[in-house]
Amino acid sequence: MTRDPSLRAVGWARSLPVGSSVKTARDWTREHLETLGWDRTAPATADAVVLAVSELVTNAHVHAHSDAQLILTWDEECLHVTVHDASSRAPEQRDPGDDALGGRGLLLIGALADDVRTRSCPRGKEVTACFRPPPPDRRT
Repeated sequence: MTRDPSLRAVGWARSLPVGSSVKTARDWTREHLETLGWDRTAPATADAVVLAVSELVTNAHVHAHSDAQLILTWDEECLHVTVHDASSRAPEQRDPGDDALGGRGLLLIGALADDVRTRSCPRGKEVTACFRPPPPDRRT
């Protein structure tokens, strides 16, 4: 991908109403990761981003009972994956039992992302996970 030196950041946003498929969010995200070339240059990181999107959008729909606003922002250092929902309640880290079917989403996102932050907003909250691609392979 040829980089324009004047380009500082690029972003995309998508509204995902309650009841919409989380697969829609994953597919939409993967399309944008392809425009960044991550499907070729950082496939493991791209997979981690898609999994985090799935978890964050699911949390907005299931726990916040809210539409999800999904925002991807690439600033040439980090891909910021933000999901906004209408609940002011901060996400809670749970300690699921070994047999629990759920409750590991935040643990998973924390393990995959380089940084995760939650911020209160006037009409809800946003959770942002940041992903840095691995350095380019310098071998020639």
